[in-house]
Amino acid sequence: MARLVEREDVAVKPRVGVGISAENGGVESFAEAAGRAAVALDARPDLACAFAAPANLERAAQGLAAIHERLRPKAVVGCGAQGVAGERREVETGGVAVWAASFPGAEVVPFRLEARVARRHEREAGGEAAARGGLVVVGMPDLEGADAVIMLADPYSFPLEPLLTEFSERNPGVPVIGGIASGGPGPAALLEGREPVAGGAVGAVLRGVEVRPLVSQGARPIGPEMAITAAEGNVIHELASRPALERLRQAIAELEPTERALAAEGLLVGIVVDPNKPDYDRGDFLIRGLIGADEETGAVTVGAGVRLGQTVRMQVRDAESAHDDLVHALGRQVAALGRPPAGALLFTCNGRGSHMFGTPGHDAETVADAFVGAPTAGFFCAGEIGPVGGRNYVHGFTATLAVFPG
Repeated sequence: MARLVEREDVAVKPRVGVGISAENGGVESFAEAAGRAAVALDARPDLACAFAAPANLERAAQGLAAIHERLRPKAVVGCGAQGVAGERREVETGGVAVWAASFPGAEVVPFRLEARVARRHEREAGGEAAARGGLVVVGMPDLEGADAVIMLADPYSFPLEPLLTEFSERNPGVPVIGGIASGGPGPAALLEGREPVAGGAVGAVLRGVEVRPLVSQGARPIGPEMAITAAEGNVIHELASRPALERLRQAIAELEPTERALAAEGLLVGIVVDPNKPDYDRGDFLIRGLIGADEETGAVTVGAGVRLGQTVRMQVRDAESAHDDLVHALGRQVAALGRPPAGALLFTCNGRGSHMFGTPGHDAETVADAFVGAPTAGFFCAGEIGPVGGRNYVHGFTATLAVFPG
């Protein structure tokens, strides 16, 4: 979680403005969204984030120029998006969203990362190159004293998972929040400064800014908690000293009929990342899929590495569970703050929206109802980035937010 919640030296009250254009008008859509964002600001923004559908990225450099002309931001990052969200609405295919914020007295440092094949001496040295499967990342920012990192990554050219692991190990407690570009490959998959970026990752390091991450994984727990008693890598051999597959089948058989029906449609596993709690709530589990099962050995394979002694619990995801989980997470955030925040960045999965909820606008409206008056904008991601249990992960089907208290 963010280290800065109790920091006495942070007295920053951000001013946030957002703008949405539902059109695919290219430069004109960038200009419209930036102009709307400028209306709410009374100072030059320290950071602007831009998200644009492929049709609007054909002239990305001119679109960025329009943002600079209307907002004069000190830093700009952004990416291609299947669709955008904000101002209580979602444009699932198309549009441009611009989110801009001034952080008085803070430091915002943009960065651009590139992954390349490690040279021979780098491979022989091991370390970072080996940890990323023979790749090295160029342009790593200095995270000393960072309060949070906003990151946007290209899904085709960047080893995001190992980098997030490294971030968490080297900078414990610093949340990385963002999303994976969903606008398709191309020369403008990412945006930084005044230029489109073909691949890699872009983002901004924030210092002196209070940021609270929120990760709603859209699932709810069912059945009992079970301890992993034998495991290797991402394979669970035993749960509660019995073959994992046998134990899961028994737990499913003991469910209520409605929960058993949901489990039959798609069973997930929640893994407790931080064991230092007496009880586990739904936000304490890292949600991952069941990849496979071995009938002979009774082992099950899950979509994350596991360790002996970790607690797991079965999870299910449907529209009702996803709605309840988001409402619950937003409510906890407002209760902790005591008032709505100054604004928020929203990174929602492109599998949500009308695909999950039947009608468009669900996440944008739900956030707006909870964060009354807080300008919020973002995009539909090909994967969302955020912390669970103090470590940063890539998620799917989540609504993840960077929340900026006022």
